[in-house]
Amino acid sequence: MTNTTIGKTTFKGIVCGSRHLTHDEFQHDVKRAASMFSKMGVGEGACVGIFMRNDIHFMTANHAANYVGAYAVLINWHLAGEELTYILNDSEARVLVIHADLYRAVKDAIPASVSCLLVETHEGIRKPFGLTVDQCAVPEGQADWQCLLESEHPLQSPPVQGPSSMLFTSGTTGHPKGVRRIPLNADGAASMRDFRTRVYGCGPGARCTVPGPLYHSAPNGYAMQASKISDLLVIVPKFDSETFLALIEEYRLTGAIMVPIMFIRLLKLPAEVRNKFDLSSLEFIIHAAAPCPADVKRRMIEWFGPVINEFYGSTESSAVSACNSEQALAKPGSVGKTVPEADIRILDEEGNSLPAGVIGEIYSRFPLMDFTYNRKPEARAAMERDGYITSGDMGYLDEEGFLFIADRIKDMVISGGVNIYPAEIEAVLHNYPGIKDCVIFGIPDEEFGESLMAVVEAQDNIELDTDHIKSYLREHLAGFKVPRRIEIGRDLPREDSGKIFKRKLRDQYWQQAGRKI
Repeated sequence: MTNTTIGKTTFKGIVCGSRHLTHDEFQHDVKRAASMFSKMGVGEGACVGIFMRNDIHFMTANHAANYVGAYAVLINWHLAGEELTYILNDSEARVLVIHADLYRAVKDAIPASVSCLLVETHEGIRKPFGLTVDQCAVPEGQADWQCLLESEHPLQSPPVQGPSSMLFTSGTTGHPKGVRRIPLNADGAASMRDFRTRVYGCGPGARCTVPGPLYHSAPNGYAMQASKISDLLVIVPKFDSETFLALIEEYRLTGAIMVPIMFIRLLKLPAEVRNKFDLSSLEFIIHAAAPCPADVKRRMIEWFGPVINEFYGSTESSAVSACNSEQALAKPGSVGKTVPEADIRILDEEGNSLPAGVIGEIYSRFPLMDFTYNRKPEARAAMERDGYITSGDMGYLDEEGFLFIADRIKDMVISGGVNIYPAEIEAVLHNYPGIKDCVIFGIPDEEFGESLMAVVEAQDNIELDTDHIKSYLREHLAGFKVPRRIEIGRDLPREDSGKIFKRKLRDQYWQQAGRKI
């Protein structure tokens, strides 16, 4: 690894904590890992599982799998043993690259057919997650990734063209489904590089950071490109607001891929903290994955400058719309216009196209990034209409072609026959003084079928009054959109991206009622 005293504002390569690899050093490791995979029988069409936190070794394994023509199966490291077993069996993964501390928790769930390569959990990961040194060491007798890597010679054959990462959907309605991309030829790969450069901002010359989990589709696609063609990629094991600002200044970063909760946490920092960092290097922040309240977007643009961009899409569809800062200010709440590579339709339940301004289900088509579900072609067919697919989001296009998201079908609450979209209410709640975070969902109601419930989390040392919160909501929303029940939550369950795990909160109420809808 390169000496960390190198000038950080000019360093080019891959960074994670105190570890710095030049691009040549990184590619050397990728080819050594590719050689290791090849000797283990991993070739074209095979699968390599990755069960890791954000780390340089994650990227090495990801690129190395693709180098030999295999799919890198990215697995959410929060998953319980049974869920991990299912994904490894469904993908027929031959190899699993896994952090040592995570291996200790799930080793009994790993099928005997899967060869494990254990990665020592580095100090830069250990400290933010509160792990012990013993937890992070590779157990004696287990295959040590780093030792094996250092003993390998780089693979001399050229990389196989086509494969990419395989991600599994969340599985909220049954077992998760693996999204297997149709391999691209050389021209298709070049088109995707150009697309990501334009829409994500991680092209040649960029200095990028990924503070979100690499097992998610957008951060992974961003990091895979940035680690290949951008000047710098800084991998962040765990997002911290002040540390993130310090990294921008320290490495003169030009871009990042983020989610709205990160914006909200940045804006909660005291003014004296926010103002002490030089952020003038920033050129292109891209965000996605969740609705961003219009006021949060406006405040971020005022602070960071007109560098805030957004895209809308899904694991299956890729990015099908994009919105820059100017458009966001002109069309508050919009996720932008359809990108040239895609097409979007708003359809009713019968599959008819709906006029501008009318909410329906969002269907999209992105031919360059086509896919099938691993071993489940019937699942792909079930979500498709005339070649267009849906991820279950509701929304509308306005007269000028700007897309607005109402909510997900599964998150929509039907109370007394009225459709209510929680995302709209959450956007208002985020502006309430003293609220750190919030979530809205439907709970069983004998009279109305289901009614709205809000769980809000207070900022430190702030006392919230639920009656006053209701009064505030009535000033900004129709009465039927004001939750009947508001609770103050603490230590709420969260996904790795920082978002509140809505399903875990919601499910407990429906289990008590003995029904799901």
